[in-house]
Amino acid sequence: MTNAAQANQPDNDTLDMHSPNLVDDNVQKISELFPNCITESEDESGNLKKSVDFDLLRQELSQSLVEGGQERYRLDWPGKRQAILEANTPIAKTLRPARDESVNFNTTENLFIEGDNLDALKLLQESYLGQVKMIYIDPPYNTGNDFIYEDNFAEDTASFLERSEQVDEEGNRLITNTESNGRFHSDWLTMMYSRLKLARSLLKDDGVVFISCDDNEHHNLRKVCDEVFGASNFVANFIWEKRTNRENRKKVSYRHDNILVFCKNRDCLDIFQLPMSQKALSNYKNPDNDPRGSWKSDPATAQGGHGTTSQFYNLVAPNGKIHELPSGRCWLYTEKVMQEHIDDNRIWFGKDGNGVPRIKTYLNAKERGLTPETILFADRVKTNEAAKNELKGIFSGKSIFETPKPFQLIRELLLISTKSDDIILDFFAGSSTTAHAVMQLNAEDGGNRKFIMVQLNEPIDSKEQKDAYKFCLDNNFESHIAEISKERIRRAGAKIVEDNQDKEGIENLDIGFRVLKIDETNMKKVYYTPDEYSQAELDNLESHIKEDRTGEDLLFQVMLDWGVPLSLPIETKQIQDSTVYYVGINSLVACFDTLTTDLVDEVSKDEPLKFVSSELAITHDQDKTNIKARFAQLSPDTQVKFI
Repeated sequence: MTNAAQANQPDNDTLDMHSPNLVDDNVQKISELFPNCITESEDESGNLKKSVDFDLLRQELSQSLVEGGQERYRLDWPGKRQAILEANTPIAKTLRPARDESVNFNTTENLFIEGDNLDALKLLQESYLGQVKMIYIDPPYNTGNDFIYEDNFAEDTASFLERSEQVDEEGNRLITNTESNGRFHSDWLTMMYSRLKLARSLLKDDGVVFISCDDNEHHNLRKVCDEVFGASNFVANFIWEKRTNRENRKKVSYRHDNILVFCKNRDCLDIFQLPMSQKALSNYKNPDNDPRGSWKSDPATAQGGHGTTSQFYNLVAPNGKIHELPSGRCWLYTEKVMQEHIDDNRIWFGKDGNGVPRIKTYLNAKERGLTPETILFADRVKTNEAAKNELKGIFSGKSIFETPKPFQLIRELLLISTKSDDIILDFFAGSSTTAHAVMQLNAEDGGNRKFIMVQLNEPIDSKEQKDAYKFCLDNNFESHIAEISKERIRRAGAKIVEDNQDKEGIENLDIGFRVLKIDETNMKKVYYTPDEYSQAELDNLESHIKEDRTGEDLLFQVMLDWGVPLSLPIETKQIQDSTVYYVGINSLVACFDTLTTDLVDEVSKDEPLKFVSSELAITHDQDKTNIKARFAQLSPDTQVKFI
């Protein structure tokens, strides 16, 4: 570091000599909770400083739409406040299990959630808050097609133009091309903003999110992520070579897509090195029979601006030859350290000893690997065309999707961002490439990564997606993307096991998934607003639970509400003629059938952490008190609740 650069660095050894700035501390705390509410403003001297956007903060803390606002540095669009409100608004919905569509329902740790991903992200908040290590999403690219995700803030074009002041009092447009400059971007941004806000809270502190996009919205997406995750948490923008052939029929042939990368907290970020490729390994040799093993040579100089005065000198080789520094360069080590390396045979001067000095880097050094690069070349992570052919192999030669992502691409992202037990989320699952990549990587390294896929029950266009539509008809599936997505996981999992049948431990690979479908709450309206009903009406109600709901339906809503991971193994037992659910061995025990003292005594022996039942399972109100007292006596650490 140069002296000038050092002078500009804060001196951590210098006392502030004043009391703490509580405003700055409070702004920092708000920044950690609501990074989107931090903006820039001018102080009394006209200098920019970090400040709080109180209008946005009011919106974050309000359950109704907040008006107001002033000009400031930020990305704004019609619908932004509504997106914040939408993200923060609770929903009375649940996840209902679908055993017949699942694979290894009781034991798998993978989830497939069918329904709108905005609802799914809200429902996952309790059970997976701060638990997800890696998120990958491939959202709609906003290329001009109609949106599937219209949310509750959708409106007709005329209303939009009037609200966003793009028409005058007589309805005449004030600007041209409003579909591309106004509503076109605003709808997409509103859709993404609410979902990214919810997704951020699911990430672990060292979590990372990867977002695929093309150039249509890349500039806007970067700004949105700056707000949601904080600009300081930007990691990189990967360029993926999605095709290797030239499109001559277009003015410009696009060969790439972007993958924008942000983290939850850069201080906790850990990007892992990639395994050494055969090409990289071929660079390591041992021409001088060094006892430390194979090595490759790297430059012994660095940019001069990064060096200290002790790194500028003439280097004398063992044969006496003097090596001068090239212009603008400095030696990597000080003269003393360099001489120590020379004496230890760690500097290479070529076979004849007259070559330019180079550092020897050993293959067996600590965890040698490849640093990830921002360009993802097709020869390593494959192309859309390769992914299309992969799907053909899985789906009996049918071209299910035109431009799917290759699982090798997602596998690469998994390699640099996850460890063996991490949770991976994809809430724009599509054909479930992410699930395929997770299972494939687990098969390779023996990991136990878990995936959560979320896919809307989006209808398949019988004209534009003929093969996919015909596949659903031939297999008696509903013609929805979610059905293709689930079938891809089933087939990919079976193929991975078959391809690795000779590998030790492959029988333990989790290729299952638990299908959960978003639906309205299991509870009748009276459960949430009993004060709206008279006593006579309440007396006539047989149940506050909807008639078409099962005990397992209730179990999953309890798990959501109580923050129990939805992937825990479930065992069903029959005790005293009642069905009892054991989740995660004894993490949660639930019984919604008739409760007896004997049943409570039997369950208490297992000392569950949580026990839940329904008020319908007891005869009298005092029975609830008695059951709690019984647990307090036999299993004092058990939390007991009723619905």
